[in-house]
Amino acid sequence: MSQICTKLLERFSNDFAQLLETEYDYNVVVKIGNQNFKLHSLVLYQRPSFFRKELSTATKKDNIIEITLTETSVETFKVLIKYIYTGTVTFEEVEPSIIFDLLVPSRKLGLAELVEYIQFYLINNNASWLRLKFTKVYSISFQDDNFKALQTFCTDILAKHPNLIFDSDNFSSVQENALITLLKRDDLQIEESEIWHKVIQWGKANTPDLPSNIKQWTEKNFLDLKTTLANAFL
Repeated sequence: MSQICTKLLERFSNDFAQLLETEYDYNVVVKIGNQNFKLHSLVLYQRPSFFRKELSTATKKDNIIEITLTETSVETFKVLIKYIYTGTVTFEEVEPSIIFDLLVPSRKLGLAELVEYIQFYLINNNASWLRLKFTKVYSISFQDDNFKALQTFCTDILAKHPNLIFDSDNFSSVQENALITLLKRDDLQIEESEIWHKVIQWGKANTPDLPSNIKQWTEKNFLDLKTTLANAFL
């Protein structure tokens, strides 16, 4: 891209940034907690799919459309709305925890390209933080199939260090898809007998109404456990 073209795009981006800051002729109010963001339907409609759907079904009050967002913090939305208006995002001075917290709301808003960029940015620039917060990262990454890059990052680590999960206090709450993905690895460094011991442990914890004492189990209890394991791993 030529320098002239780059400068024109920067000018274009800056103009929309000013529109966001001045709130000129806004017709949409997005409510997050106690804070209101005064925005423009024309910009929102052309960008995230979430807002396109919301705007097409919303009702106006005094010519203003009100949209309430939950499970999104004011801090993360400020980053997202700037990206929506300008097409730019800068993470150099942003804490890794804030960048990571952008993943779920970015997905919710339908910003697929940003979801992908965030994952690769974290992996390439904040891998040490991802390892430090491994349990959280592992859990959230398997909540959505669009977080594939982070899923691979986590399972690569677990293939070498499976006890991070298998010996974890939270092992029984590991998502089924996360555990299946891990067990499909050919390079999992753990004895097969121990794997099955852990799998049965997970199955018992995720089968309702199993007595804690196996001597009290009925035939139905065994069949219920078999069903849990069959659904998950067979």
